[in-house]
Amino acid sequence: MNGSSYTQNQVERWRILAFVLVLVLTFGLYAGRLFWLQIVQGTVYTLQANDNRTATVNEPAPRGVIYDRNGTVLARNLASYNAVVTAADLPDDPGEIQEIYRNLSALLGVPVNGGELSEDNPFVPCISNHGIAEIVLYGDTSTPFTPVPIKCDIDRTTAMILEEKAQDWPGVGVEIQPIRDYPTGEITASIVGFLGPIPASQEAEYRALGLLPNRDKVGYAGLELQYQDLLAGQNGLRTVEVDVAGAELQTLGVIQEARPGLNLRLTLDTRLQQAATAIVEREINYWNNFLGEIQSTSGVAIAMNPTTGEVLAMVSYPSYENNRMARLIPAYYYTQLIEDPANPLLNHAVGDVLPAGSVFKLVTAVGALNEGVVTPDQVLETPPKITISERYFANDRGTPRDFVDWNKAGFGRLSFIDGLANSSNVYFYKLGGGYQDEVPEGLGVCRLGTYARALGYGDYPGIGMPEEEKGLIPDPRWKRITHGESWSTGDTYIASVGQGFVLATPLQVLMSAATIANNGKLMQPQIVREVLDSEGNVVKPFTPIMKWDITKDPVIQEYYDTTLRGCEPIEGQTKTVEPWVIQTVQAGMRRAVTNGTLTKIQEFYSSFNLTAAGKTGTAEYCDKYADARNRCIPGNWPSHAWTVGYAPYETPEIAVVAFVYNGNEGSSVAGPIVWQIMNAYFELKTIDNAGATP
Repeated sequence: MNGSSYTQNQVERWRILAFVLVLVLTFGLYAGRLFWLQIVQGTVYTLQANDNRTATVNEPAPRGVIYDRNGTVLARNLASYNAVVTAADLPDDPGEIQEIYRNLSALLGVPVNGGELSEDNPFVPCISNHGIAEIVLYGDTSTPFTPVPIKCDIDRTTAMILEEKAQDWPGVGVEIQPIRDYPTGEITASIVGFLGPIPASQEAEYRALGLLPNRDKVGYAGLELQYQDLLAGQNGLRTVEVDVAGAELQTLGVIQEARPGLNLRLTLDTRLQQAATAIVEREINYWNNFLGEIQSTSGVAIAMNPTTGEVLAMVSYPSYENNRMARLIPAYYYTQLIEDPANPLLNHAVGDVLPAGSVFKLVTAVGALNEGVVTPDQVLETPPKITISERYFANDRGTPRDFVDWNKAGFGRLSFIDGLANSSNVYFYKLGGGYQDEVPEGLGVCRLGTYARALGYGDYPGIGMPEEEKGLIPDPRWKRITHGESWSTGDTYIASVGQGFVLATPLQVLMSAATIANNGKLMQPQIVREVLDSEGNVVKPFTPIMKWDITKDPVIQEYYDTTLRGCEPIEGQTKTVEPWVIQTVQAGMRRAVTNGTLTKIQEFYSSFNLTAAGKTGTAEYCDKYADARNRCIPGNWPSHAWTVGYAPYETPEIAVVAFVYNGNEGSSVAGPIVWQIMNAYFELKTIDNAGATP
């Protein structure tokens, strides 16, 4: 074997080519992958890298303040102090850490060790009962550079001690967090409302608005809910550079400053609100004590300027303490509120639909007089009862049905003004449904409904409260759809006195009377007077809004005579209310005070010699609570108490409605509330005028 044989290549050529091919493919794959990552997907991964080294910090905006018309604060922000620990800033020595824990425990009353962290026992800031060590462990394993609350809402003295000890206790500090405060508490809670955490079902919606779950709070009721977007303002944003552990290194780019929420100045007068609240509570407690049982469980009183629509006071009793919701909503307290049959969380003034009873007779009075059903001087017989033929269709022979007056002796012969002043049921039965030859054609349900809507019933008042309801003004079509029955003549009779299917809120009852007081001008009720910016400048001034004038605007529809089949409007046929009709109804309300259902109340409660006008109401009802107490006895149902009034009669400044649940008789139970609130209003006016006199 010669030497050249050792240098000859013994590897087969195909093997070399295969190796080279594999090598080329391998490097090609790496090169292709690098090209894909760095060129094709380079922008995406660059953004991800930037996201890893940057973070967006959301700075909360100060929430707007709510004032009354005189500048009294109803909702504001207060500083709350939280004791916090930043895990990354604690000393390295375990002994020093334990010393800090022991000192904190002694100062704050929080144990060093508590329940272990687990899925069944997670850490919830300010709520869960873990020890300091467990809370710090949570912070260290989640966000070591983020302060974690050890104890929330500590007093200012303790907060100052912690600030002084901060140098000796590394990692320990004080976090200042704004919380909502309601100085007037339950007096205005049903109006102002309260805040709560962002609901899980609305998290995406609020995130889109720049709010953060588990930190920011939103309105849950009242004006806090209705004007959430306006009060909340806009949170600030800033982009920061962070290291791998999440510690902030520097701020990048332009900072988007937080925009404070706008402030609300309400039409309310807190002094009158406080007086009205005390009056409602006192009267309800008086009658409950007098009867020896808790008969009346809730009530409403609303005072409004009838010429501007400004709501001066709005009482919904019972109320709740919204300050108890300031930091968190206690589960036991919330459960107690929602299980209370009196429903204190509901603003009954705008959100409770109720049988209106005789206060609704103002509608029947305006409609019947304007339609010529009766004349002002026409006298009707008002015996203790009348019997009509109950019919469900045009050719129905009918069955006899009795309709009785609240005055078991009857009133005898009554003119229009006296019929209204004495609130005779029989008189208004005849006006609404007609009666033999005496009143050949009554107003009817169709025309009754259109006059009711013209006076503010059957639609949302537009006051700007989240609980607002529109009530119910029934008609034959509604009854067929809802109850599967035809309308009857008896339905018309009882609707004429505000019973049967007629439902209304206390605010709607007040609107109807205020429209009459204001000579036919229906003003939209308003509770927000002005919107202010954070500097106190008026962003949106107050402007009275007249919805319509029933003496000029064609809001009353004419109908074909198809009462038992349905209400068919005559296209293009409308009418207005004659001014003399309004004046005559005003005179009837005035007669109720001078020589009618409110005479004794006027004499007993009025210390200002008020030339007031009013209307009482006693509305029969049967709900689940009355039924559970066996109160729904046929022919002797329990009843709510109503009274509505305004003063002075010649130039009205204030209109007031009072409602007492299961209060029985309107004039004796609700009447005193109305008159005392009127007196309180004029007392405050006298005080203000005396203070303004140089």
